[in-house]
Amino acid sequence: MSAPDVVRLVDLRETPLDVAEVLAALDEPAAGGLTLFVGRVRDHDGGKGVQRLDYSAHPSALDRLREVADRIAAEHDVLGVAAVHRVGTLEIGDLAVVVATAAAHRDEAFRASRALIDTLKAEVPVWKHQRFDDGDEEWVGTP
Repeated sequence: MSAPDVVRLVDLRETPLDVAEVLAALDEPAAGGLTLFVGRVRDHDGGKGVQRLDYSAHPSALDRLREVADRIAAEHDVLGVAAVHRVGTLEIGDLAVVVATAAAHRDEAFRASRALIDTLKAEVPVWKHQRFDDGDEEWVGTP
């Protein structure tokens, strides 16, 4: 399959993310393994309580996310790739990112999904603004 056929879902959204949508996008009869990673907003970071997060994205972020997904599709023997990331204000427990890959075998699905989330975090310009319980704030991932 070519990368456009393999990359099934890529998006940045202000609305809540839906794991079922990602799973449905990767419904593939030839896939023996589908690996899903869900990143959630946790209630702490660095020993401090977190109140909420605000995610901001550079105007190029969606294009960069597509490039990352295309690269993972090209570098791994996968049948499907999906990646969606939230922007805007998120509360504790909200889903911040959902990535998944489908492959004929589980090992390749695990490797590809790990590469997908790690590369997304390293290269896609989405920034996290943490608001702590004590009133402090912190930006994460900014240039």
